[in-house]
Amino acid sequence: MPLLWRVLEHPSATVSTKRYLPMLRLAHRLLQSYPDVMVLADRGFANHDLLEWLSQSRWHYCLRLPSDVVVQGPRRHPVKVGYLWPPKGEARLYEGVGIWSEGRWRCNLVLAHVKGVEEPWAVITDESPSLNTLWQYALRFRVEELFLDSKSGVFELEASGIRSAPALERLYLVAAIAILDGTTQGMAVQLDGLRCQVDPHWRRGISYLNIGLRWLKGAVNKGRTLLQLIALFTVDPEPCFASKKAEAHYYDRIWFSRIQSLCCQPTPGQSA
Repeated sequence: MPLLWRVLEHPSATVSTKRYLPMLRLAHRLLQSYPDVMVLADRGFANHDLLEWLSQSRWHYCLRLPSDVVVQGPRRHPVKVGYLWPPKGEARLYEGVGIWSEGRWRCNLVLAHVKGVEEPWAVITDESPSLNTLWQYALRFRVEELFLDSKSGVFELEASGIRSAPALERLYLVAAIAILDGTTQGMAVQLDGLRCQVDPHWRRGISYLNIGLRWLKGAVNKGRTLLQLIALFTVDPEPCFASKKAEAHYYDRIWFSRIQSLCCQPTPGQSA
């Protein structure tokens, strides 16, 4: 679900920390009653300012690093992440590495080279390094599904042709409300056992958003009854897969032949 967003007119896809920190501060206030929050971010977001804010906010994090980031601790001298890649099918768990040339920030690092994946992963976290770190970071890719629905899969915002940042920000408010309403309607359809009326799959094969939107179209065109909206699921009772092959691939795609766990000691002049 989209919680906060901001549309920027910007010459580059890389946005400085000061542009998105106000959103994180607002999110921190909105989620202050939730004690266990984790920030997931792709390469380009890990930097001193973000880690300093995260340490103050007490939020957990899983952040992916580019291969050219310098880390300290795994070797006797500073080395780029790219020199530490494990062989294919292996993973390495480093505890207490220093990142960047000065090694100011110490965190835990998980490196993984999964077979069938083009690029290895390098993920830093404040929690104990484990294979669970990779699973947590992988949850970030769910936002890609949200982007797909927002831009082309459902609402086709890109086809609007709007070039004004304030206008796009207001338009996305409409899309965000529609996403929330459509998703909760789809979940209500699922709980009431009515999914087969809008989804021909034996098991759920489309998102709750699409189920809800199909039901809403039926309410307009076929006289279906609008269902009472429910709270969002905390646990999905029926995960969605396009096919049995896709489901098998999802649960069976990450295997490691070797996993190393190492504890890094600070180099002289660094604090632990």
